[in-house]
Order: sequence, then C-alpha cells, then structure tokens
Amino acid sequence: MPFVFSHVEYCDMYFVYGFCDGNARAAVDEYQRRFPDRWIPFRGVFSRIQQTMPETGCLLSVAVQSEREAVPLINTRENILEMAQRSPRLSTRRIASRIGVRRMQVWRTLHEEDLHPYHEQKLHLEPGDPNQCMDLCHWITAHPQMLSVILFTDEASFTRDGINNSRNLHTWSHDNPHETSVTNFQRRFSVNVWCDLLVNKLIRPFVFDNNLTGNTYEVFLRNELPGLLGDIPLMTRRKM
Repeated sequence: MPFVFSHVEYCDMYFVYGFCDGNARAAVDEYQRRFPDRWIPFRGVFSRIQQTMPETGCLLSVAVQSEREAVPLINTRENILEMAQRSPRLSTRRIASRIGVRRMQVWRTLHEEDLHPYHEQKLHLEPGDPNQCMDLCHWITAHPQMLSVILFTDEASFTRDGINNSRNLHTWSHDNPHETSVTNFQRRFSVNVWCDLLVNKLIRPFVFDNNLTGNTYEVFLRNELPGLLGDIPLMTRRKM
C-alpha cells in the first residue's frame, strides 16, 4: 500500500524545517529525533513544502488548479521515495508498475533526491574467509613494498547460456553502501576463466577446459603459469 503523510505530519515537517533554518538535511535528523516512531521523509519533502507554501498558502498544494489535483502529485512523489527507501533493490520499472506512473517520472524523482543505483559486488566466501582477508589487509599495510611483487589472481565462472548479467542488481542510496552477495558459482559451473594482475600489467586470461579443482589448479600453476608470465622480467618473477 503506498505511503501517504497526514496533514499533521506535513505541519510538523514545516515547523521542523523552520526550526532548522531551512537546512533540509538537518531537518531530517531533527524530525527523526522528535518523532522516532514515524516514517522519516526524505529531505526533498521539507524543501518542497517551503517552496509551495509562499506560492499557494497551502502545505499540500503545488501551484495547480485545485488541491484535489495537488495532493496526488505530492503523494505520488512520496510514494516513489518511500518505496525506494523500503525496498532499495527495486528497479525503476518495478516501482513505476506498482505505483502506476511512468518510468521516467520514477527516474526523475530519484535523481532529484540524489539517489543513485549502486551495483553490488559478488563474493565467493567460505567460513573464516573474512578474518583471513582482514589479516591479509593488515599484513599488506605493514609491508606496502610487497604490492609490487604480489600476483593478484581471480577466476570467473560462466554458464553455457552466457555471462551472468549483474547490471540489474543494484541498491538505491545517497552514498555507496558497498553491497555484496555471497555466491558459490564455481561449484555449479563447468567453465572457468583465470586472469591476474601484477602491479599495472594485466596477464592474459586462461580458460580451464574442465571443472576447477585443487588438482586442476595445481597443474595449471606448474605447467601453464610460467608460460603466461613470459613477458614479466626475470628479476620480478624471482621475487614474486
């Protein structure tokens, strides 16, 4: 059900906005402090109330012919923002379909509120991996000179139907939340591609014919990797 602010709530917003000397960001924090049990509006709600009040003398009017036409316009905007806040992973197409507005209106509303679609990163993690990654970060911080001799590698999995498209996986937010999702694609897919990075040099990819296992990877390191590193200076390879 779309969310609609009451007349009392709009009056409280107008008062809080004036209390904060017209600072919309501060008004959001002050409103949340005063009314912790209410749904917290975006900062654009406060600025729009201030803009429409001198022009129309009404909190809910936006310079249209009648208040009956104005209220749905404001409510539609708030419904879009409320839905994006409640379900930040929804696409603009899904939001537009649920509210019954054009997709372009959803885009315009979200961008006017400085909301951006940040894409998540997929991580292949096992129990204990986060602690090991943190230990590695601390070690690198203590030994920054090692960055020039570390061979950073990664593998990507592909299905027979093509590459997994993650462009539609995003989170609407003012700031990048750095969302991640744990995946186990390597256990399900049979085609794996390896690639690595040494300082600023990208080593060409290598395609595994079979499933990627510990034995397969060991054979790759012993037999294939030396040939892939042929262009790397010998002195660097000795320290790598």
